[in-house]
Amino acid sequence: MDKNETYQLLVKQVESLIEGEHNPTGQLANVAALLHETMRWWWTGFYLVDGENLRLGPFQGPVACYNIKRGRGVCGTAWAENRTIVVPDVEQFPGHIACSSQSRSEIVVPLRDNEGNVIGVLDIDSKELATFDDVDARWLEEIARVITLHAFPASNPVNPAQTV
Repeated sequence: MDKNETYQLLVKQVESLIEGEHNPTGQLANVAALLHETMRWWWTGFYLVDGENLRLGPFQGPVACYNIKRGRGVCGTAWAENRTIVVPDVEQFPGHIACSSQSRSEIVVPLRDNEGNVIGVLDIDSKELATFDDVDARWLEEIARVITLHAFPASNPVNPAQTV
């Protein structure tokens, strides 16, 4: 199977894996596991927006940074700029946060709510240089869309306590 075919299958698997479930943590954990095992990446996981920080969410791989400030590193930059970032060599990325010295390339894809605001990011690292390309970006953006559709269907709910 070529990369496009693999991703087509992954999109379908992600949809069936999380559809009808109502536990966002569990959904993200299973998606991270599915992507990680299928693609054999070094680190695969999620960071979720909490105020002005991204907080570590479900992941697969070695230990990771707990908090990333908005605009810092690849994840914080993808959040601040609301765009997917592909980094062929993390040592060449200004302000890269080295959670693991074995990470060599990275892709970060925003998770967006219904209004286009970033609510988290899908972060993937590889031990090899230049692992990720436009094909990965396109398909991982589709997977991110599916995730937010199912795991965060009302990602901007009104807090009843705030309406009283």
